[in-house]
Amino acid sequence: MISNTIKIITRYNEVDQMGYVYHANYINYCHQARTELMRKLGVCDSYLEANDIMMAVISFDVRYKKPVGYDEMLQIKAMVNDMPDVRLCFNFELTNTKDQIVCKAKSTVVFVNAKSRKPIRAPFWLQEIFENAFNLTTV
Repeated sequence: MISNTIKIITRYNEVDQMGYVYHANYINYCHQARTELMRKLGVCDSYLEANDIMMAVISFDVRYKKPVGYDEMLQIKAMVNDMPDVRLCFNFELTNTKDQIVCKAKSTVVFVNAKSRKPIRAPFWLQEIFENAFNLTTV
């Protein structure tokens, strides 16, 4: 498994009328964690785009466990369990400062050629990056 954890503090504009983080904001948190995991591997979105590669989200499943309010610290752990091919799956676990799971999510992206908008296999260089990262985690 490859993973990376980020921390965020919920902002006032992310809270709904009930005083809880609005449900759609969890997707943004996960996206930010996904971006940072990829960045940790040396792959940023701008580099993918410069190489005419996009990662289109084809599914996103969110399971809310506990409410989160304004100004709370969250840890968002992004994980990848399998090598990328045409698709790449990310799993997320969001925890509060009491180490309670507040949300779990799963996102699947498909690699797409930016010009044709057709699905493509992950490029060899990206598969190599993931393979090296998986090898480091099994040592």
